[in-house]
Amino acid sequence: MKNLTLPVLTALGLAISTAAMAATSDDAVKRGEYLARAGDCMACHTAKGGKPYAGGLGLETPIGAVYATNITPDSEHGIGGYSLDDFDKAVRHGVRKDGSTLYPAMPYPSYAKVTDQDVADLYAYFMKGVQPVAEPNRDSDIPWPLSMRWPLAFWRWTFAPEVATEAGSSSDPQLERGRYLVNGLGHCGSCHTPRGIGMQEKSLSDSDGEHFLAGGAPLEGWVAKNLRGDAHDGLGSWNTDELAQFLKTGRTERTAAFGSMTDVIQHSMQHLTDADRLAIASYLKSLPAANPQPAVTKAAASNTTQQLSNMDVSTPGARTYIDNCMACHRSDGRGYAEVFPALGGNPVLNGKDATSLIHIVLAGGYLPGNQHAPTGYGMPGFAWRLSDQEVADVVSFIRAGWGNVGEAVSVSDVAAQRRALGHH
Repeated sequence: MKNLTLPVLTALGLAISTAAMAATSDDAVKRGEYLARAGDCMACHTAKGGKPYAGGLGLETPIGAVYATNITPDSEHGIGGYSLDDFDKAVRHGVRKDGSTLYPAMPYPSYAKVTDQDVADLYAYFMKGVQPVAEPNRDSDIPWPLSMRWPLAFWRWTFAPEVATEAGSSSDPQLERGRYLVNGLGHCGSCHTPRGIGMQEKSLSDSDGEHFLAGGAPLEGWVAKNLRGDAHDGLGSWNTDELAQFLKTGRTERTAAFGSMTDVIQHSMQHLTDADRLAIASYLKSLPAANPQPAVTKAAASNTTQQLSNMDVSTPGARTYIDNCMACHRSDGRGYAEVFPALGGNPVLNGKDATSLIHIVLAGGYLPGNQHAPTGYGMPGFAWRLSDQEVADVVSFIRAGWGNVGEAVSVSDVAAQRRALGHH
């Protein structure tokens, strides 16, 4: 018996140890999957109709299109041959396995704030939780000599921050969790922060100044809105619960996601926990206004309502609104809760750039349902029905109606957007 005891106990110990390692590995994969959702990796690294993470999606830049790479564990075309160190260098440092610098369409300046543990869990997920796909990568459409990669190293040295988890000044764990998700994995600044002459984000965190999350430039026909506390074009009129609901469902009683933000809701935000969405909302609501202004008064909002109720078409755009918009968005501009967005007091309409509004009037939009709000809603495009002048008039009318403070748009603004969308 004594001769059998040690081997049996050894085998039992090895079995328990192996089971524990497998459980730990499974936990890492599950955590990594959640983190990949939080980082919205799917949205960029999956082409329309393509297999998950197999790359191929074109990402527009001012100098040409960059195509997202295959990040499945395929050994030939993907990252199957990457070690954890290789993976870390790409994600947080912006350096490929061959030593060349990634285009900053990959938001590694934001990912530099991600923790070592989260990078390790992401690596576990992409290596063990993602199906390998033998999909070749596609070269960029950036013309030579701008397509040369070696100058990107100078961009990285100049603009990319050191890899380090951001230390917030708040003792509130919820606020700090929100800061980590927004500034790091969520890389919200990649779209919502204005960029400088070198196409770098002007600020990478709230400690860098008022540019952070103050709204981006037009890209692919959409403008990422101001996420700071501004009353007119930011989140000043939102409350924390409303913002958390928007992240969960893509809609609230007065607004709805459109454009690229629908992908963020579908691929990322709807899959987060309520606690993480609330943390994100709390952090965003903590950001002060970049340009403090008083909120719209009810008296100002009532003037347009009265005009439309009286069928007064003396203002350019009023007739077009009555004929095409009022049935859904109403004379009071309030729309219908969680179905048709409100126009009165909508921050998107008060921004300096009207590109998003022109885009959606011309091409329409669709908000798909998700696990929390299963019904999808759409708006038809009016490019076939309205002239450039009519679109300019109605967009200008909406941007000035119900107390909104958006500036008028020109016919040339509409014509340029129509050309960009391929409508004639």
